[in-house]
Amino acid sequence: MEKQGIQVLIIEDDFRVAAINQQFVEQVEGYQVVKSVKTAEEAYHYLREPGAEIDLILLDIYIPDVEGVELFWQLRTHCKRVDIVVISAAIEKNVIEEVLRGGVIDYIIKPVDAERFTKMLKQYQQRRRFLMSKEVLEQHEIDGLMERQIGGFSPTKKTHGQLPKGIDSITLDEVTNLFQTKKVKGITAMELSEQIGTSRSTARRYLEYLVSLKKIKTTLLYGNVGRPERRYVLCETYEQNETNNS
Repeated sequence: MEKQGIQVLIIEDDFRVAAINQQFVEQVEGYQVVKSVKTAEEAYHYLREPGAEIDLILLDIYIPDVEGVELFWQLRTHCKRVDIVVISAAIEKNVIEEVLRGGVIDYIIKPVDAERFTKMLKQYQQRRRFLMSKEVLEQHEIDGLMERQIGGFSPTKKTHGQLPKGIDSITLDEVTNLFQTKKVKGITAMELSEQIGTSRSTARRYLEYLVSLKKIKTTLLYGNVGRPERRYVLCETYEQNETNNS
């Protein structure tokens, strides 16, 4: 399924909102919206179809033919292998707590912020790719997954000031986080491209930008044959500053 992209079902009764959400989803490489439905009945009908394979559901809680979070729990009960992101105008604490207890991947309040939406999609893509590459997980790997899950609900937003062309804050946060949380002690552009789902040239652009900020530095990795490979590692001085500021 990963080779075909992440298959998305949108459940949203407002066709204009559904169209906007679909546009956001399909702007991220590796995603495909396979169906958009307006009611619970349409959702049930589609999910019962032979060959209906969904990885991610974008769910509006307020659907006209069901009450409250009934549809969420029905989906959670009958589609255990499908992840759910709630996109809703509901801001009541009891509603949010209930879907969090039900294992929702993320909760995004309408009107949707495009940057926040895209960040969620990229983080989900990374988590999915990581889990598919593993048979067993170590504690520190589980910790990383949980930190990212919790981080998706952070009320604060990192700012980087004016970024150069070709550098966006979401991807920059992802790359920086790999080094700051010590998930990697060193990485090549090719390895980074595989982790964040970009081309090698794009991955190198972000690495070189962090080099220019003196947050990371390059070392040469010599193999048996061919040219030495550039490997990027966290600068000791930057690491020390981050420790002192924490």
